[in-house]
Amino acid sequence: MTTNHRIALIPGDGIGAEVLPPAQQVLDVLGRRHGFSLSYTSYDDWSCERYLREGAMMPADGIDQLRDKDAILLGAVGYPGVPDHVSLWGLLIPIRRSFRQYVNLRPIRVFEGIDSPVRGARPGEVDLVVVRENVEGEYSEIGGRLNQGTSEELAVQEAVFTRAGVTRVADYAFSLAARRRGKVTSATKSNGIIHTMPFWDELISERAAEHPGVAWDQEHIDALAAKFVLDPARFDVVVASNLFGDILSDLAAAVAGSIGIAPAANLNPERDFPSMFEPVHGSAPDIAGQGIANPLGAIWSAAMMLDHLGHPAAAKDITDAIASVLAKTDTRTRDLGGTATTAEFTDKLIELL
Repeated sequence: MTTNHRIALIPGDGIGAEVLPPAQQVLDVLGRRHGFSLSYTSYDDWSCERYLREGAMMPADGIDQLRDKDAILLGAVGYPGVPDHVSLWGLLIPIRRSFRQYVNLRPIRVFEGIDSPVRGARPGEVDLVVVRENVEGEYSEIGGRLNQGTSEELAVQEAVFTRAGVTRVADYAFSLAARRRGKVTSATKSNGIIHTMPFWDELISERAAEHPGVAWDQEHIDALAAKFVLDPARFDVVVASNLFGDILSDLAAAVAGSIGIAPAANLNPERDFPSMFEPVHGSAPDIAGQGIANPLGAIWSAAMMLDHLGHPAAAKDITDAIASVLAKTDTRTRDLGGTATTAEFTDKLIELL
């Protein structure tokens, strides 16, 4: 019996609508090969254009419309004229929090055929994963502004770290490392942040004791950022708070050669709710509509989705094809120094599949 997965497509803004169709093409090829099917529901007007027209990024019942889906594939969010905090807090963040997608997973690889701007980042040596806490930490909603427009104006933003929130993301990171190379690095700043970061350190240490087969250490975020550049091959799994993980994962993607190929997964590991998968390159309004966007980030995100849905062999087929198209051909989109269109690049990758 063929397994069918219900997938929500949210193209969003800019090039989001241009990179999701290539991901769908690849998914459908793999479905036919591996004996599963995917049915898509597209939410084309959940976007900044909708916000400008109606005052909301998605309908009031948007979360309920997604609730029965098996996974969500997102294109991009953000467009000129709509402040980033409006677009993100109107769509992306409510989905993450409503569906308890508390793990943001960011794999980083240096592929053969892509030159890293970092001299020591060599293909086959840099292969790490950033595990970012995704629903609390520094990105809380607690705070506010007082005396706006006066000389006494102030803003207060509270970071929220809970025992449950830190413990569950730490356990995910240690379990992941046990299936990889067996090393966790925890990002901290407990020498400067007096309450939340020592609490984070204590909980990471507690969870490490429950995973004796995994080695671990901790690094202050400033030193860790430097080591990501100076010696990225030393890292396996890096676990970090919401803010630190956000910054580190983008830095690592740049070290790998292009943020245009970087994928992300927003996971509810218990599978009580749908998880969401997205490239992290943003909406790129400067090239939207030209047919030159790099689809690799969306395609790799689709591979992560298949792995989450229980099709690891199909996911590996995609990542192997990505590696092949970069190592064995000169087909490149413009962000990677080539001239291929989005469609041409997708066709070449599917040919190698």
